[in-house]
Amino acid sequence: MRIAEIYPSIQGEGLLTGEPSTFVRASGCNLRCWFCDTPHASWNPEGEDLSVAEILGRIELLDVSNVVLTGGEPMLFAELIPLCEGIRKSGRHITVETAGTLYLPLVCDLMSLSPKLSNSTPDAETYPRWSRRHEQTRQQMDVVQRLLDEFPYQLKFVIDRQTDCDEVLQYLSLLPGVERERVFVMPQGIEVSQLEAIGTWLEPWAKTHGLTVCHRRQIEWFGNVRGT
Repeated sequence: MRIAEIYPSIQGEGLLTGEPSTFVRASGCNLRCWFCDTPHASWNPEGEDLSVAEILGRIELLDVSNVVLTGGEPMLFAELIPLCEGIRKSGRHITVETAGTLYLPLVCDLMSLSPKLSNSTPDAETYPRWSRRHEQTRQQMDVVQRLLDEFPYQLKFVIDRQTDCDEVLQYLSLLPGVERERVFVMPQGIEVSQLEAIGTWLEPWAKTHGLTVCHRRQIEWFGNVRGT
């Protein structure tokens, strides 16, 4: 399994914000969001090939009770199945962060789904092949519904402009059983000023519709710095 990095930090997003966590970042992704904040795991994947045993050993050395399996797209790797089993045996809480386009029969305590809206598609003139592939792949409602049915979950939508809000409501209309308190809308950006600018109109909109704004606390705490 190709791994870009393994590091201890603090969860900055979603239901477990503030929890000390070990992040295991898989390198490789089947999508290409133009605003991806981890290009070293997607557009320009890097890292080293590690066995499941080696990954588990590094997690054990860091000795943190929460583990976040992220990417890139960790669900690309079948090794995630035994990796999750090994983490579960160690008694640690497992979060899997995924775009919801792929399914694996694994064990997980929190499935953190971030479905990609149309605002994520890269420019067709600059990246014609990836633009087509991304648009064809980004929405897999059958996969999302299966993950929602089988795991404790949270949904996170990246919001870049006000029209994205209508798309979120349309998306949720296709998932009538979703608990609104588990749905987060997150400003797009890697600078505090960007996040605050979007937040000024996103906060009141979210409140009106029973959703929660997902603050990107890691940007506030550390800045846009790799390994945080």
